[in-house]
Amino acid sequence: MSKNLHIFLSDVHLGLKAFDPVKREAKFADFLNNLPLETESIYLLGDIFDFWYEYKYVIPKGFTRSLGALANLSDRGVKVYFFKGNHDLWTYGYLEKEVGFKILQDPTVVDIAGVKFCLAHGDELADDRGQKVLKGIFRNKFLQACFSSLHPRWAFAVALRWSKHNRLSKGEQFKFRGEKDPLYKFAAEFEQKSKTDYFIFGHIHTPGNTKTPAGAGFYILGEWIHGCEYLIFNSQTKQLSWASAKKESNIGSQTNLCDTSEQALR
Repeated sequence: MSKNLHIFLSDVHLGLKAFDPVKREAKFADFLNNLPLETESIYLLGDIFDFWYEYKYVIPKGFTRSLGALANLSDRGVKVYFFKGNHDLWTYGYLEKEVGFKILQDPTVVDIAGVKFCLAHGDELADDRGQKVLKGIFRNKFLQACFSSLHPRWAFAVALRWSKHNRLSKGEQFKFRGEKDPLYKFAAEFEQKSKTDYFIFGHIHTPGNTKTPAGAGFYILGEWIHGCEYLIFNSQTKQLSWASAKKESNIGSQTNLCDTSEQALR
């Protein structure tokens, strides 16, 4: 059986203590467990976890079903690619060694059957100075060492409380700003240097697509807090399509596709 399906999704926010986290993880794990045998790769474009931080011998509680499902995919030969988002950037080897993740950096260009995709979570490509300062703090080695010195019980409690507040206060306010949007401007500049067929980003939480000035497909993935949209690329037909995990059907047959007309970004 040939493997020709490639999945793109982001912003699942596993562990967010709001909006029925148990149901959200069950939905995500069920989705992973039912990916068809034709699946060749899955690209996780950041913020899969609402908070992730690895100590040397300790990882966050939870996500057992999802991590198990991802490990099973890796074991059966599916390539699992992971981009660090602004909620889950503290990975130090556990996900790679135990689950089989292959970590990719923002942005990464991949070639699938001759079709070029530029992929990223997207937060680092934005022009939000506050976000960049915060990301710099999170990546500071000294501050990471200070955080690691805290007992996990207290460290995780503080981080999860902050994460929940951040998502609930800002998560629904992201909007695509058309040609002025930082991600769109990045794509327009990037394609002048390197021919690209598709740009796919997460972070904004508003699913939809449009075209770049040079005619490349520009896609923003949805979130899994309230929705569950994702993208499927069929490397045989060279078709990129929207799909939803809400519908219980076989991805390989594409009977669970959403309206395949473009979801215009506004």
